[in-house]
Amino acid sequence: MASRFQFDTPRWVAIVRAVLAIAAVALDFFYLKQRGVLIYVLAGYGAYASGVAVSGNPRAGMVALLALFGDTVYFLLLAGNLTESLPWLATAYLLFLLSEGLLLHDAVEVAVVAATTAIFCALVPQPEGLRALERTAVVGGVLACGMAVHRKREQAEIDQIRDDLQAARAAADKATDLERQRIGSDFHDGPLQSFISLQMRLEILRKLLERDFQAGMKDLKDLQALAQSQVRDLRAFVHSMRPVDVEGGNLVAAVRRIAEMFQKESGIPVAFTGASKPVGLTQEMTQEVLAMVREALHNVQKHAAATRVAVTMEKTDRALEISIDDNGHGYSFAGTYSLEELELLRLGPVSLQRRARALNAEMQLESRPGRGAGLKLRIPL
Repeated sequence: MASRFQFDTPRWVAIVRAVLAIAAVALDFFYLKQRGVLIYVLAGYGAYASGVAVSGNPRAGMVALLALFGDTVYFLLLAGNLTESLPWLATAYLLFLLSEGLLLHDAVEVAVVAATTAIFCALVPQPEGLRALERTAVVGGVLACGMAVHRKREQAEIDQIRDDLQAARAAADKATDLERQRIGSDFHDGPLQSFISLQMRLEILRKLLERDFQAGMKDLKDLQALAQSQVRDLRAFVHSMRPVDVEGGNLVAAVRRIAEMFQKESGIPVAFTGASKPVGLTQEMTQEVLAMVREALHNVQKHAAATRVAVTMEKTDRALEISIDDNGHGYSFAGTYSLEELELLRLGPVSLQRRARALNAEMQLESRPGRGAGLKLRIPL
């Protein structure tokens, strides 16, 4: 298996710190020939930096802030004592200090370090060498602060995207669970009950054939017709589970095809009204609308005993309005009810109510016992 190189930022920061600290000790000891307190301070810092680099232990929290504070003090020491003799060393350490803040700390810490170094270089009287370092401190500090703020904004956007993704996954999981519940409920109330009924009829037929063969044969023909009806219902149920291909995002054309297929499979005439033009819903909302239309038509075929159905779609400036009317038996209750009233009274198709709630749609169900029913949906755009 091929190995992958992983850039360990804290470790490399520690290594660069150790290299610069050791270079400062060596140059001061061999080049400048200083033997005062400064050489001991530089040597102590060099030992500390080397120990951190060798140990490989990451610094975090308050320890990391203390390390940044120590590095800042060390830079001020270099800038105040070695700038004239070794100007490049102080400049190199300044760039390292700003990079450390940018890579390992927040924008506030970077701003504090940049302001401290720039103010120190501007206020402490030094030769021309420090003037160049002052310009480097100002320009580098401004750039580091800008990059830190930009990085913070990017991180905030990433966090927001991550939160949105988690919310979307949770919504998708919830929608999947609801869909499973709906399928299970539909299968229990539809095909499963039909097969249980068929099983009971077969048992009755067996006993009837033992007593009266002619009557049993007549009942067998009725049972055969029932089985054919159940096969049609099962085909309709399976067909309702399939996703609908929305060509070019044209929802109206897709609903028209669903209505035509329903008429072909059920034999119930369907009058469809709707202009074939893009609606502007998202792909997820489009699939939900199609599922609601198919479910409503499936309910008509399964329960209403209707002889005709009318499907209407109309797009307004702010919503998509869909109505499905039939002349069947209607529901056991009478009247017109909103989505909130249906949920409160526990009336009507629960699955359609859940889908309407998920789409933030308005739903109205009108029941005319003995004369049919009407479903109206208003999906906001």
